[in-house]
Amino acid sequence: MPAVPGVRVVLDARPLQEPDRAPLTAIYLGGLLGAFDAAPLDGESFALLLQSDLDDPTERFSRLAVVGRRMLPPTRLLRSGALTVDPFLLTGASLGAAWRAERGGAAGSVYHAVGGAIPLASGLPLVVTLLDLAPWELPHAYQSGTVARFGQRLRGRLLRDAAAVVVGTHGVATIARRLLKIRRDRIHVIPLAPRPAFALWDLADGAGGPAGGRSGSGPADTRAERERLGLPDRYVVYSGRYDARQDVATLLRALAELTRADRPAGLPADAPWPPRVLFAGASPDDRAALARAAAREGVGEALAYAPRLDDARLATLVRGARAILLPTVSDGAGLAAIEAIACGTPVVASAVGALPEIVGAAGILVEPRDSGRLASALATAYADDRVQGQLAATARERAETDGRTWADVAADTRAVYARVARRG
Repeated sequence: MPAVPGVRVVLDARPLQEPDRAPLTAIYLGGLLGAFDAAPLDGESFALLLQSDLDDPTERFSRLAVVGRRMLPPTRLLRSGALTVDPFLLTGASLGAAWRAERGGAAGSVYHAVGGAIPLASGLPLVVTLLDLAPWELPHAYQSGTVARFGQRLRGRLLRDAAAVVVGTHGVATIARRLLKIRRDRIHVIPLAPRPAFALWDLADGAGGPAGGRSGSGPADTRAERERLGLPDRYVVYSGRYDARQDVATLLRALAELTRADRPAGLPADAPWPPRVLFAGASPDDRAALARAAAREGVGEALAYAPRLDDARLATLVRGARAILLPTVSDGAGLAAIEAIACGTPVVASAVGALPEIVGAAGILVEPRDSGRLASALATAYADDRVQGQLAATARERAETDGRTWADVAADTRAVYARVARRG
């Protein structure tokens, strides 16, 4: 395969400065820039846009050829108003960012937008990574006000005009074409990859070594994490977010149904019933809201909580779980499912967005907002060792044969840059 030429990339890196505000976007940018940094290309360079009042996390990418960092005012303080202000602000900030790029060996220039902020007119070919469909799938939640409605409609128009729109699955590509009227030839499917900490742990060697020499955590680490959080041996992990995209209310109703149901005959005596669910990454406000909702359903004792954990600790807990739960009404990326399968852990998820294509036979898919089916799927993954073992074996096989990394994501993304880059 011929080498892909390096280009000048103008990139809005602000989500890296506040990962808690947009965790998926921050993970994507961190993985992509980390892969670019690990294998820089001749002629490749970056002009980064950052917030002026926050620390610069991009300095850790020491091998990137950064030709400039432009500091922007903190528009996040405008809340939904930023959707309207950012396109104009980014247009001004990007002007001249590609000047003389060819003199540095670049084969052209592009503007890569990730997340919600898209420039109105940068003068460069626009590449947009679309990680979230919720603003258009759930307009009642994300377009409820006049300003938000105008901002999201403007984003939709800018997406239609982009030179390339990157999505993670073919299913999301189909939805994007339907909802946003994006031309088929402008959509590029580039599957995401798990973070390095989410690597399959090979238990076959008896010593708890990582599969293929990759980093991971062993049974002793899982036990230590469980004991730290007061978890039993058998548990499941809720690994979603805490907003309108998720269907936590249906999950709590499902747990209430299982509370009223008979205890499964084959469930070990020391395993709690209903299933113990760990809510990972819950903020204090999230935890308080969850506790109130769980109390109304009478399932408060079935819930356990963990604060936002680093990648290694979260991966350890996912690796030791019977399954992860993704009850959702909108998921445009499916990263949590990708990472669970990379750990060899089954997924119980709603059949929406990116999830059916990602989960496949490595989990159980149910219709969203159906508490009865979710309860049945959860009980099966939690209590039926035969079925759970089959699902886990499929997940492990996928993890062993796929092996996709962020280096692969970076290579595919660079190919898109080279295809649409503008010279001069």
